[in-house]
Amino acid sequence: MPNFLRFLVSAVFTLFLQIITYAQVDPNNIEIVRDKWGVPHIYGKTDKETAFGLAWANSEDNFKTIQEVFLPAINKLASHNGKEGATLDYIVQALRCRETANAQFKYLSKEVVAVIEGYVEGINAYAEAHPEEVLIEGSFPMGIMDYLTGYNMVIHFFSDSGEILRDLIGNDVVYADSLFEETVSDKTIGSNAFMIRKQKTQDKKTYLNVNTHQPLDGPFSWYEAHVVSDEGWNMLGALFPGSPFPLIGTNEHLGWTHTYNYPDLIDVYQLEMHPKKKNMYKFDGEWMPLETSKVKLKVKVFLGMKIGIKKDLYWSVHGPVIKNKSGFFAFHSNALENISSIDQWYHMNKATNLDEFKEALKICGLPRFNVAYADRMDNIFYLSGGRIPIREGDFNWEGVLPGNTSEALTHGYHEMKDFPQLQNPPHGYLFNTNNSPFNATHPSDNLDEKDYDPTLGFREEENNRSMRFMELIERHPTLTYEEFLKIKYDQQYPDSLMCPFQLNEIFDIDPKKYPHIKDLLMIIQSWDRKANLDNPAAAQWSILFEKLVVRTKEDGLYHAKSLPEELITEEIEATQKFLLKNYKRIDITLADHQVHKRGDVEKPISGLLDMIAAINSAPLKKGRVQAVSGESYIMIVRYSEEDVEIETILPFGESSEADSPHFTDQMEMYLNQERKTMTLDKTKVYEQAVKVYHPKLQ
Repeated sequence: MPNFLRFLVSAVFTLFLQIITYAQVDPNNIEIVRDKWGVPHIYGKTDKETAFGLAWANSEDNFKTIQEVFLPAINKLASHNGKEGATLDYIVQALRCRETANAQFKYLSKEVVAVIEGYVEGINAYAEAHPEEVLIEGSFPMGIMDYLTGYNMVIHFFSDSGEILRDLIGNDVVYADSLFEETVSDKTIGSNAFMIRKQKTQDKKTYLNVNTHQPLDGPFSWYEAHVVSDEGWNMLGALFPGSPFPLIGTNEHLGWTHTYNYPDLIDVYQLEMHPKKKNMYKFDGEWMPLETSKVKLKVKVFLGMKIGIKKDLYWSVHGPVIKNKSGFFAFHSNALENISSIDQWYHMNKATNLDEFKEALKICGLPRFNVAYADRMDNIFYLSGGRIPIREGDFNWEGVLPGNTSEALTHGYHEMKDFPQLQNPPHGYLFNTNNSPFNATHPSDNLDEKDYDPTLGFREEENNRSMRFMELIERHPTLTYEEFLKIKYDQQYPDSLMCPFQLNEIFDIDPKKYPHIKDLLMIIQSWDRKANLDNPAAAQWSILFEKLVVRTKEDGLYHAKSLPEELITEEIEATQKFLLKNYKRIDITLADHQVHKRGDVEKPISGLLDMIAAINSAPLKKGRVQAVSGESYIMIVRYSEEDVEIETILPFGESSEADSPHFTDQMEMYLNQERKTMTLDKTKVYEQAVKVYHPKLQ
């Protein structure tokens, strides 16, 4: 279809959806009940009304971030925040997110469409009632297709599209292995999930540890909410700003969480271009023209001034095309034809037992993720899946594929039955810490990787968290709840440290050979591998590790089995200089170095990268670092046939508004490894309510 016709059809369809969205919800049917922590418990007669209430409540707490998530859908984020926003505006158009939303909308269930309608109406109602909070004039009302366009963009980020675009634009010819190495070193990606059956718990309850390691702030930080309707919805959990329901958490029957997994999601193709004719590529013996168009960006540069930028866009039978110094490269991602994950998450919310939950999983709309499940009937379940292409033919699917033949194209997507999955293993526990799906329980209960299609491309191995968990779980034939919490909050590395490059040899260096760094080397070698606040070596180790990461990448030794002693000692010397410059001494504790900070509240925080209770930090000032990701939303659930017991905590508080009492009110408990008690019981929610109200429209 010519570009102008595609645009016309899209515009007409979007207008139609914007009109039908306004089948008005009556806000008097919605009650928002805020507890003492500011968590909204939202009650509606229908799921649609409840979604409206969630949109309103989330907007009260973080309207700015919600807008920033969806402004790229209408090509307006760059008008708000300049060059950074221009990247996302470009991605939405380069990846044809609106076209995907238009094409896939018809496949969504009527139930989830009603929820989306309610959510969009709630966002629009809030914007109309609070025009002073709208970032960009003319950005409201939002339509359903605007919403789903932004949603599709987010799914691209969970499908590796962002990394592929970055590398191709940067003239890096991408191979799956190199992408994986870069991604797993990204400190914002992690998570833990532990599921324990009652045969292994002393109180005979089933445990679920929801423990994601996400950014502590921003569009991929968690917001806690409880959504309830008379249509059988009663779900407490966490969502990203802009989601119409929790993505992880528990209802009165069952709960689940996700951890990041690493299947091979994207296929990259190098196109064979015509030697003379511009923008012509060979495919199955024929020369075909690239589809070409231009993206127009309006970028804020200074004092509200905006400049226009145009960039060429290319498209082939494989998908989007990037031209760089090495040629023309196309790639195919599941997100180019997928918004069904919103349907799957909704039906996971509404499931009342394991069979219904598995029916939701069969949609196979989630772009990736491990699914970790437990319920009141003492079932535990684990699945590592995603929207993974079916690959046939004798090709190196982890490399760059030939773009000149249809034989290298993929053929649909794998079904749920194709994925690694375990239910109720004999030893009574399941876990995942972003490690291999073939190590998810006791060694004698694990799956065999040889039984699965190798083109699924699972690339995980073990990590410090998985090794440490296995050390700890084997010490307990059965667990008390207190012992379970000690495992969940453990901040110690395993006996043998795991790292892309070899680290353990640091402990074998003779300090006498290096008198100028002897004292620091002895501090590091005496480290007990813990990260408590008063630890005398954790900060030194962390500083050294960061320096070694940079150095080994520069020297091409990031995956070396052994590092030269000279390199190690040079970086220890650099660490010593850093400590003396910033702290005037080398014997600092972790509390001196690492803080948890929001607004004016700043306190020391324990934990390091890739510990079970992980904390990942970024430079702050004067040598210190600030926690930016790791332990984010924590929910611990204990299931029995009689009850669902729930404890949760957020790193800061429920609101992102600095003047809110809930901006930092959970920080102290979070730092002390404590949790607040939550409930799904309506009577208790109202008994404990601090505020009950309806959305107040203009």
